[in-house]
Amino acid sequence: MGEKPGYHVAVVGATGAVGERIIELLHETDMPLASVKLLASARSAGKKVSFKGETIEIEEAVPESFKGIDIALFSAGGSISKQLAPEAVKRGAVVVDNTSAYRMDENVPLVVPEVNANDLKKHQGIIANPNCSTIQMVAALKPIQDAFGMSRIIVSTYQAVSGSGATACTELENQSESYLQGTDMQADILPVKSDKKHYPIAFNALPQIDVFGENDYTFEEMKMVNETKKIMHAPELKVAATCVRLPFFRSHAESVYVEVEKEGLNAADIREILEKAPGVTVQDNPAEQDYPTPLSAEGRKEVFVGRIRKDLDESKGFHLWIVSDNLLKGAAWNTVQIAEQLAANHLLS
Repeated sequence: MGEKPGYHVAVVGATGAVGERIIELLHETDMPLASVKLLASARSAGKKVSFKGETIEIEEAVPESFKGIDIALFSAGGSISKQLAPEAVKRGAVVVDNTSAYRMDENVPLVVPEVNANDLKKHQGIIANPNCSTIQMVAALKPIQDAFGMSRIIVSTYQAVSGSGATACTELENQSESYLQGTDMQADILPVKSDKKHYPIAFNALPQIDVFGENDYTFEEMKMVNETKKIMHAPELKVAATCVRLPFFRSHAESVYVEVEKEGLNAADIREILEKAPGVTVQDNPAEQDYPTPLSAEGRKEVFVGRIRKDLDESKGFHLWIVSDNLLKGAAWNTVQIAEQLAANHLLS
């Protein structure tokens, strides 16, 4: 019998929160799959995962793992991507990397398929998946930019604890229990495990995601600034971000203010554009208290937009509330979408 037709796919970081969701999405994909190889660290090697009726054993990720692989989906941390992504490319694979390792590399496309899929044609073996907060924002704002121009973005984020990993979620659970029992809360992870101080996240808000840079913006905030300009092909666009961690588990929310370039618009004009935008669902009816929340977005692939309103003082200013599941559209789903686009447009080596 001949080899099963389709693509040979590898998932690097298969046991992580994003890797597990990538595997779930590969169950559903229409992209033809000849094989799926699951890769992780040496300590996870040997574990078994069920996939489409088969049992797949997780293997240690090493350079030789990528022989015969067409698409490698990386979500195992930036240092692993730096080490192994070039090895995968060397062996003929196209890499979709879900870390920050290559996002601002001028030779690497940074892609949200609904926004800038054409950039995939420029790839040289590696495509970067943007930061979760950036993905949902540009998915909602690019259609507005295309229709009316855009000169400024000011965003404040309300980000879920799962963005810091499973141990941060466990810490939130433990701290919540301690607080309700009236005992001291132990804080060892947030806002940043490697930083000097740690604060409780339960019943709290932490205005720090990632470490601070020399300009007193955090790396997370600067990711949103720089990635947005790159994805939207707008180096002159004014962007400022304040990123805040809140005590819920999943889905990020964002309060976004934009200034468009066209005069005379109202909220209905913005709403009409977004109702036609791919991957975006408008949930915006204040009279019925209808708007998206992190809980309502959990487990959904779309980017939800509500609270669309015109600024009271700036004639070209508008406010939006943007919510999306940070582990799906913010990570795993965007990664799989890129793979599907590469296959559909014959952009694999």
